[in-house]
Amino acid sequence: MTAMTDGFGRRIEYLRVSVTDKCNLRCVYCMPLEGLDWLRRDEILTYEEIAGVVSVMAPLGLRKVRFTGGEPLVRRDLAELVRMTAAVDGIEDISLSTNAVLLEAQADELREAGVNRVNISLDSLQPERVDAIARRPDSFQKIMAGLDAAERVGFDPIKINVVLIRGQNDDEIHELARITRERPWHVRFIELMPTGSNLDLSRDAYLSCTEALERVREVDALEPVGGPTGNGPAAYYRFPGAAGSIGVITPMSHNFCDRCNRMRLTADGHLRPCLFGDIQTNLREPLRAGEDLRPLIEETLRIKPERHDLVQGSASGSGGLVALSQTGG
Repeated sequence: MTAMTDGFGRRIEYLRVSVTDKCNLRCVYCMPLEGLDWLRRDEILTYEEIAGVVSVMAPLGLRKVRFTGGEPLVRRDLAELVRMTAAVDGIEDISLSTNAVLLEAQADELREAGVNRVNISLDSLQPERVDAIARRPDSFQKIMAGLDAAERVGFDPIKINVVLIRGQNDDEIHELARITRERPWHVRFIELMPTGSNLDLSRDAYLSCTEALERVREVDALEPVGGPTGNGPAAYYRFPGAAGSIGVITPMSHNFCDRCNRMRLTADGHLRPCLFGDIQTNLREPLRAGEDLRPLIEETLRIKPERHDLVQGSASGSGGLVALSQTGG
C-alpha cells in the first residue's frame, strides 16, 4: 500500500463522489431556482465506472468514500453502488450527504449495503422556513421523517448541516444548538460560500461562525471536543453533559485548506483536487477507453492547490462554478 500525498505533504485518503448533478430541492445558497443544464445520461459515470475509479485509488491510499450530489438519493438503486464500493479492498468507511427528503424509504437498504454515517442538511427548525430556503413545499416534514429513519437504522454519527444565512435562520442559532443537549446529533454551522448563482446572498447574508459561536455561548458555556468520526474540517464544541456536539465549518473566515485530506469525483467523471477553482482531470474518457487511470490520479494529486481563493460576494476563485451541486459540495 502507498499513501497518496500531495505537493504540500497532505495525505489524501478521502474521495467525495457526486453520483448526480440533479436535486429535488432548490436551496437558495446552492442552486438557481430554474435548475441547471443537466448532464445527459451518457455523460454520467455508471456505478461500475465509479467503483472502477475507487478500485484504482484504494491501493494508492484511499480509505473513505462519501456519496453526494446534487441529491444522491434521486439516482436509482444507490444501495447497489454502496455494495460495490464496500467490496473494494481497503475502503474502511462509506458515508452519505443528503437532504433526507427521500431517506425514509431508503435508509434500511443503505445501512445494510454499507453506509456507516450520514450528513443531513437542515437549515431551520421551522417548517415554513425550510420550505422557503429549499424552495419546495413540504420539505420539512420529509426531512424530519428521514432523520427519524436515520436514527432508527443506526447511522452513527448523524451530522446536521446548517448553512448560516443572516436574516433567514440566524435567529434560530440558540434553538439549533440546544438540540445537542438531548439528542446525540452533531449540529454543524457552515459559512455561506459564494458561487455564480448566490453572489448577492453570499455578500448580503453572510454570517461568520465566530459570531455564531458567540451566540451559542449565550445559551451555556462550551468546551472543545474532538468531534465525531469523520470530523473533517469542522471544529467541535459541547455543552457540559450534552449528548451531541456543535461544530463550525469556516471556509471563509478561517480556511482549513492546510488540513485538506480529500479529492472529488464529479458526476461526469472529472477528478477535482479542490471544491473550487478550475483544476480537474477528465477520467471518464480514459476509463471508457480502458486506459490506466493511476498516472492521471497521481498528476491530479501533484497539482492540488495549497488553498482556495474564494472572495465573499464575488465569483473570483470559484472557477466559474454556478452551483455547489456541480462538484458535489
